[in-house]
Amino acid sequence: MTIMKRSGFTLVELLVVIASIATLMGVLAPALGAARQQTRGVVCESNIKQLVLALTMYEQENGTFPYGLFHLTFDMVPPPGGYVGNRAYDKKGWWWFHFLAGTLGEDFGKETILRCPSRSIRDPGLTENILCGNYGVNRPICVDSLQFGDNEFFGRPLGLNRIRHPAQTLLIVDSGYSLISWRGATNVSGPLFENSGRKGYFYVPGMRINEERLQKGTISPYCEYDAINGRHPNKTVNVGFSDGHIARVRADDLFVEKIDDYNYSNLSPLWQSNK
Repeated sequence: MTIMKRSGFTLVELLVVIASIATLMGVLAPALGAARQQTRGVVCESNIKQLVLALTMYEQENGTFPYGLFHLTFDMVPPPGGYVGNRAYDKKGWWWFHFLAGTLGEDFGKETILRCPSRSIRDPGLTENILCGNYGVNRPICVDSLQFGDNEFFGRPLGLNRIRHPAQTLLIVDSGYSLISWRGATNVSGPLFENSGRKGYFYVPGMRINEERLQKGTISPYCEYDAINGRHPNKTVNVGFSDGHIARVRADDLFVEKIDDYNYSNLSPLWQSNK
């Protein structure tokens, strides 16, 4: 009598293997996701460190930090790489990172250093827009070259000698837009950002007040995930301070509570004040 040897698996055995794999995936997926998030946070921190170094070197060479935005003039030479953003919403000119092109070298050309790896802006039209969903400089320090409306953020950029508390005053941070100020970090009523086309991107990701602002319509629906959930573990942001040091802090720690309601001005050294 010939005995037939069984080959392969039975249906039950296959189901057991599949169930085991599914269980392992269920256990490992959250850990892998957390590891990826942590890695992106480290890359973001490295970007901030390099940008702070470039900003500091610029200040040492020129006596001030760069303009946040030097607006387009008739005799202006286009910035390195050309004008950025969307002409319908973003003003044309030299942005703060254009002034750093000589210091950043190849990193500027690739733009990787200017992009937060945890960026989560959902607007398909902003995939290549470097101004939205990456890093923003503190407007009271890196002011605009022109005034728009009732606006304190214009004039000549500050140097370290004009910043009263450099170790406490932020210079650059994870941001919804390439410019940010205390007005995007408070829930006190008042004008947020004079560029109405980009006011929905004017926020610090992960702040609790963003939920209220989303309901009021002052944050773009495209930015909901970024603004509410933040980019890094525990709703933290990477911050570069004016004295050159870097820190990972809770987004809510940047919230502005000390407000002069009469003049609608900032009293917190964290954000500096030009009034």
